[in-house]
Amino acid sequence: MAKLPRRRFLHLAAGAAALSAMSRIASALDYPTRPVRIIVGFPAGGPTDFHARLIGPWLSERLGQPFVVENIAGATGNIGAETALRAPADGYTLLLATVANAINETLYNNLKFSFVRDAVPVAGIIQSQLVVEVSSSFPVKSIPEFVAYAKDNPGSVNVASAGNGSPQHVALELFKMMTGLNMIHVPYRGEAPALTDLIGGHVQAMFGTITSSLPLVRSGKLRALAVTGASRSAALPDLPTVGEFVPGYEAETWAGICAPHGTPTEIIERLNREVDAGLESPAIKARYADLAETTFTGSPSNFGKFIANDTAKWAKVIKSAGIEAE
Repeated sequence: MAKLPRRRFLHLAAGAAALSAMSRIASALDYPTRPVRIIVGFPAGGPTDFHARLIGPWLSERLGQPFVVENIAGATGNIGAETALRAPADGYTLLLATVANAINETLYNNLKFSFVRDAVPVAGIIQSQLVVEVSSSFPVKSIPEFVAYAKDNPGSVNVASAGNGSPQHVALELFKMMTGLNMIHVPYRGEAPALTDLIGGHVQAMFGTITSSLPLVRSGKLRALAVTGASRSAALPDLPTVGEFVPGYEAETWAGICAPHGTPTEIIERLNREVDAGLESPAIKARYADLAETTFTGSPSNFGKFIANDTAKWAKVIKSAGIEAE
């Protein structure tokens, strides 16, 4: 077979590349033409699953194809994340990402994927605060009193969490690092049993999620000392932030949508626009306000910077505190 002249070969190669690029753009502009999976790395019915099932129908209505939630639970979200991020990068498999993915990047040293490297940020959904809360029998009513008590009674304050490496745990360890306090971490298998023991006075304190804690605080079953975000919560406006007493302290949970690395930019941008539109819709905005969570809109690049900063922040805490996965 005769060899093509170099100039002719380069011309054909450039044409093929251009056609391929045009084909990808056309495919992205038509997106979606079939159902899209949103993989959640936690069981159905939980707080993480809720976000996917709230935004999924909105995307289905706006984009004309079903956005189907698929729960692949296990290993604190890692199995679902690996499944999603190893899927074809065509926009038809998405990951409901959370702060757990940012924490797990450092917490687990044998992952077969990298969340930061293999995930493309699409859109944020929510940010949510934690609440520093104590049992009603514990004799402190503010963060200064809590710090003073823990200093006067080193090693005697038991602080519950939803498990080793959970958002509640790393928030506690950050607090300990910034105050120099010696408190005992008591991990549970989930937040519900931890809250039960906190109400019963079997442990003294907890950094609980605001959605789970709010009814207990309002009913007087638990006493809230502060919220952990950068600003006060609209749901508990009279409650100060931890940062008002421990300058620079901030710990929040979050959720958003990510896609496998290599997903076309046009698809990422379209999904971002539609998710942001959903979060600005009165019905979804009101639903999140009822849960004391703040919608988290913005560009994919801003969401990516947020994830990178959050991952680096918790990496330092995990390494400093010597936290290991269960």
